[in-house]
Amino acid sequence: MPLYSQEQINTIAAKIKDVRFGMFTTVDNDNMLSSRPLTAQQIDNEGNMWFFTSDEAAFTRDLEDNPEVNVSFSNPDQHMYLSVTGQAYLVKDRAKARELWNPLMRTWFPGGLDDPHLAMIRVRIQTAEYWDASTSKMKQLVQLAKARITGDTPVVMGKHTTICL
Repeated sequence: MPLYSQEQINTIAAKIKDVRFGMFTTVDNDNMLSSRPLTAQQIDNEGNMWFFTSDEAAFTRDLEDNPEVNVSFSNPDQHMYLSVTGQAYLVKDRAKARELWNPLMRTWFPGGLDDPHLAMIRVRIQTAEYWDASTSKMKQLVQLAKARITGDTPVVMGKHTTICL
């Protein structure tokens, strides 16, 4: 029996469907964090997030010793912020690459699917945390003004949810 629900996976996928890039954060062997923008190609039904990358990218060497990653997404226009943690693996999976291939990928991989450095990162999602502050701007301004006048902390101005897969 799976440890996740399809509804949870669908919720995560829906939150980022309109977000082009996520900031993909890794840890190197000196415990230094570094981030770079990557585009999530898919969240599959098993709770894996897929990315294209080059096996020559320096950060991919960190994944073997430190597979723990964070990918954060934000869509300020929609007041949505999502942070995903998981285990990342560099894989050479031509079938998966073919399934997710987009002609725009030739910009980074001129050899197409036959490019020798074409690789994929599979992130097995462990948790996803999101903040959805879809409350109207006017209501948010009123809450902030009230907090300023009273000296109290603003009340919750959106929804915060944690999903564990």
